[in-house]
Amino acid sequence: MRVTQPFSVALTADFYDVEGRPKYQDIGMSMLEAHTHVRQLVLQEHRAQIESNQLSGVNAVIVLTPAVTARTVSQAENLLAVGRFGVGYDAVDVAACTEADVLVFIAAGAVDRSVAEATVGWMLALTHHIRIKDQLVRTGQWDQRSKLMGCELRDRALGVIGLGGIARQLISLLSGWGMKQPMAYDPFVTEAAATEVGARLVTLDQLLSRSDFISIHCPLNDNTRGLIGERELSLMKPSAYLINTARGGIVDERALHEALARGRLAGSAIDCFSREPVTSPHPLGELDSVLLAPHSIAWTEELFRDIGLAVCQGMIDLSLGRRPKCVVNPQVFQRASFLRKWARLCGCTEGELCL
Repeated sequence: MRVTQPFSVALTADFYDVEGRPKYQDIGMSMLEAHTHVRQLVLQEHRAQIESNQLSGVNAVIVLTPAVTARTVSQAENLLAVGRFGVGYDAVDVAACTEADVLVFIAAGAVDRSVAEATVGWMLALTHHIRIKDQLVRTGQWDQRSKLMGCELRDRALGVIGLGGIARQLISLLSGWGMKQPMAYDPFVTEAAATEVGARLVTLDQLLSRSDFISIHCPLNDNTRGLIGERELSLMKPSAYLINTARGGIVDERALHEALARGRLAGSAIDCFSREPVTSPHPLGELDSVLLAPHSIAWTEELFRDIGLAVCQGMIDLSLGRRPKCVVNPQVFQRASFLRKWARLCGCTEGELCL
């Protein structure tokens, strides 16, 4: 399609430090620079929630951490899209965006390798007591090492909650470690699809009671909020480990703390919390059997580059009248008002749009 007018794409301010310098080495912006009709902007102020007045003159916004609410899109006559820099979108009011004729898309697939690698790293760190053994040397407690016998991944069972791209990548990475056939709980996946990646579909209770490692890879929504609570934790083996790289709120943190403190679980690794950011010592940090990260365990240069390239490609596609990948609210394409807005902002006719 012939481009007839500029298309403005803004980044939220948290991609930059207080001096205006980029925090990250490469977030794929070179792709936008190759298209002269795309104009790059940066929101001038970081806020927990994007306000509508920040989006004046903006046709699309790439969002790192701020929330997108109904108030954000309350004056969205020229805002076409929200691109989440990642795969989670629980901080985006998707229904409000749809009602305001704003498309929401994510960077599905771009995070799979990095999160899967980080999960394997945590599995090894937990089973080999890496954090505690490091402290033994730092504090001169060498002779305590015999109390910290670890275990291998060999002959252990992995259970994944959610069999999307990350979990499939994790299963692939672990295929040569001599583990048992992985189990998966995912009500949206067929037996055939699970078999294709070498996993066996089971119920949630079966997964909890039979797994040595339980790794969470599902989104946070009304169905998964509080999915792992006191009852579910009580089903796990005392020798089992729980890893959450998905979203806080899926796991009841108080129940997890109690289970770990009472020795009902061997350990846990948590990258995401029910309330973020965590700006004071977290109760789980009191426990030696826990590894914690500030929702960044999978952050790598490659991850940010690949996410950025995926989101930027989506923005370019939209600006050229093409449907981007990984749209969260595809029903927006059925709205005549959205199609009129899209055509207007791209400088084309509705008939030229590629749905």
